[in-house]
Amino acid sequence: MSNMKDREEGFERKFVFDEELRFKANARRNKALGLWAAEKLGKSGADADAYAKEVVVSDIEEAGDHDVFRKIRADFDKAGVDQSDHQIRRTMDELMAQAIDQIKNT
Repeated sequence: MSNMKDREEGFERKFVFDEELRFKANARRNKALGLWAAEKLGKSGADADAYAKEVVVSDIEEAGDHDVFRKIRADFDKAGVDQSDHQIRRTMDELMAQAIDQIKNT
């Protein structure tokens, strides 16, 4: 019986670890995405950092990446930045892969 309990606790620990990794990777990706978008918007220095924070905060609106994508898309449209939806989503995917690698290697 304790063997089953040990397995259950092991699965729970793995789930918590995976969720923590996902949370950290999302936050790291969103910051990098914000800095990328800030550059496209012509922002630098403190303005770029502030914009990156806005992108990170925008991720709390709903589950998934839709809220972050909508913010970037709306800001690009407002500023006349020429980036397709595909380019934005591809950059989001690339930065997520980088964020996961960075977290796993620290």
